[in-house]
Amino acid sequence: MPEHPKSDDNPILKAQRLSAPVLPKRFYKRAEAVETPYGFELRLDGRAARTPAKRPLAVPHSGLGEELAGEWNAQGERIDPATMPLTRLANVAIDGVADEMEAVRGEIAAYAGTDLVFYRAGEPEELVERQRRAWDPVLDWARERFDTPFVLVEGVMPVEQPQETRAAVSGALAAYGEPFGLAALHTATTLTGSALIGLALAEGALSPDAAWAAAHVDEDFNISQWGEDFEARQRREARQKEFNAACLVLRG
Repeated sequence: MPEHPKSDDNPILKAQRLSAPVLPKRFYKRAEAVETPYGFELRLDGRAARTPAKRPLAVPHSGLGEELAGEWNAQGERIDPATMPLTRLANVAIDGVADEMEAVRGEIAAYAGTDLVFYRAGEPEELVERQRRAWDPVLDWARERFDTPFVLVEGVMPVEQPQETRAAVSGALAAYGEPFGLAALHTATTLTGSALIGLALAEGALSPDAAWAAAHVDEDFNISQWGEDFEARQRREARQKEFNAACLVLRG
């Protein structure tokens, strides 16, 4: 029986190692969040941390400050951004969203025009019922919240929502006037494929677990029928870390 090549001799594994990004070494001993005029600012061995755009890396309140510092204290010999979803969200809020608030609101509003919960399966009945249980409460909340109808469709052909519906959702987004909340809502919306799920989460009408489950009704049904792919599960777990960071911001 032939021997398998050692990992050091395996050309595929060797190529993967060589192409992997080199993570920076940890250069500090202790991270903490200190209240400053910018908010709760990250300090590394007493030195102020900065975003990629060289702005102060600070979050709005002490609870987020503790979580942010916790991510940095949890790093090992090297700093791995993949394990720091709150840090990445903070960088996005400070360096990106803060300068483009109206554009970000527009992107979220666009999701509401073709929202996940509008597009229903016609069969099989089990999937139809799963969608109904997960998505109807979101629509019931949205109808009451925005005092406007929503158009549902069976299948994936695009359906246009009434003008008053789009205007009502856009009006609600105007209330998100600070970068962190808007960045978190944008993250929740893009990860779930639904502005209505994101808004229901942000306003306390959905728990994080219920919101995440509602976003994955179709995927979970397929898993129940065909099993789960390992790489797909890894991608989903990575997305959920991003989602959880957004929840921390949205739920205060």
